[in-house]
Amino acid sequence: MTALDSRTRWLALIVLCLGDLMIVLDTTIVNVALPSIREDLGFSETSLAWVVNAYLLTFGGFLLLGGRLGDLFGHRKLFIIGLALFTSASLACGLAQSQDVLIAARAVQGLGGAIVAVVALSLIMMLFTEPAERATAMGVIGFVAAGGGSIGVLLGGVLTDVLDWHWIFLVNIPVGAIVLGLCLRLVPGGRGAASDSRLDVAGAVTVTAALMLAVYAIVNGNDRGWTSAETLGLLAVAVALLATFVAIEARSRSPLMPLGLFRLRNVATANVVGVLWAAAMFAWFFLSALYLQLVLGYSPLEVGLAFLPGNVVMAIFSMGLSAKLVMRFGFKLPLAGGLALASAGLLLFARAPVGGDFVVDVLPAMLLMGTGAGIAFNPMLLAAMSDVQQRDAGLASGLVNTAFMMGGALGLAVLASLAASRSASLADAGEAPLIALTGGYHLAFVVGALFAAAAATVAATMLRSPASPAPVLVCEEEREAVLA
Repeated sequence: MTALDSRTRWLALIVLCLGDLMIVLDTTIVNVALPSIREDLGFSETSLAWVVNAYLLTFGGFLLLGGRLGDLFGHRKLFIIGLALFTSASLACGLAQSQDVLIAARAVQGLGGAIVAVVALSLIMMLFTEPAERATAMGVIGFVAAGGGSIGVLLGGVLTDVLDWHWIFLVNIPVGAIVLGLCLRLVPGGRGAASDSRLDVAGAVTVTAALMLAVYAIVNGNDRGWTSAETLGLLAVAVALLATFVAIEARSRSPLMPLGLFRLRNVATANVVGVLWAAAMFAWFFLSALYLQLVLGYSPLEVGLAFLPGNVVMAIFSMGLSAKLVMRFGFKLPLAGGLALASAGLLLFARAPVGGDFVVDVLPAMLLMGTGAGIAFNPMLLAAMSDVQQRDAGLASGLVNTAFMMGGALGLAVLASLAASRSASLADAGEAPLIALTGGYHLAFVVGALFAAAAATVAATMLRSPASPAPVLVCEEEREAVLA
């Protein structure tokens, strides 16, 4: 079977990015509509959190398993299954008239979203094996991952203001149907590269349960208390399950996660960088959005527009300049440099005052963050997948997505807790409410900048960067099977 022609491969990339964009948008588009959902369905403050948490639990819990299932049974097949689950669940969310239906449908959305997110990255690695094309393709998917969240704020504000909250879910139906149809036509099928292996059921159950418990403990840590018996107990059980998972993998003939994967220097380093970088990114996106809304008084639509310049810069670097930098310098220098710029952007946010001016106090930080993210995401993804055999591409994708998800969730929880604590202490000291609130955000931005700086340091000192991105190792027979 001959390889796909160049035009078809790039069209397939667009299809995969559209599918992934639906998933990324969903994370933030819902946040904008939460007040409307609460009022319409009668959620309490506590139960409303489950509209978000139900999605995060299944999304974070099934990333690793979703990637491995793609290796075993075929990535296009899993992509279609995940997209169908996500689209169907979106319809159920959009039509929901009760709290229970909405929360259950959000859990199914998370499952479908996890599968789509990891399998899309694996398919891109298979479609683009030439280093320059791969760098460009990874830049495009990197922009979708980095910029889609802030686009979701803008879209969520428009849909919620002009129509109502149901449409933030219903808009997925036509997009999902189009992506499914184009996927069947443009994305190559074939059996999984690891189809000769069996599914490690015991490993799948233990690691999925461990990740779900860890996500649950993290997202509820601020409300329950980080030193509470519930939080510490859940984290202890999660750690015990992960230890059990490692023991199972060490003995399994067909492990869900070959432990040798962590001996690959770039894979291990890129995942550490991903955890730290995600914590910094969440500081930028969520905390700066709160600053704009709660301190400067921006509407949801104005918040989305405020992020637009950074997204434009991010797109320029992600989909062109970043690939050229990677081809010229490898992925170490662009990754470390991009993260350093992002750290500087967060430090600029740490000086934004009460009553700040957009052009002076917001725009420069947004542009620095957009530039840094646009440069950094492409080399980070390439580094995470660089030394991996084709049969483990889905697993490596699941691993880096899990690292980013867990780093973001933990980072946001820690930074939100620090901001709240600092704001409370300033309020107790007699500061005005807005000054106290801003002071809390300032501390969180500084810590976020330290996360980004630490990620840049790890990338600069630990990554092994070739002159050009190393292709995923794949023999001709495997390539023909993938493109069959």
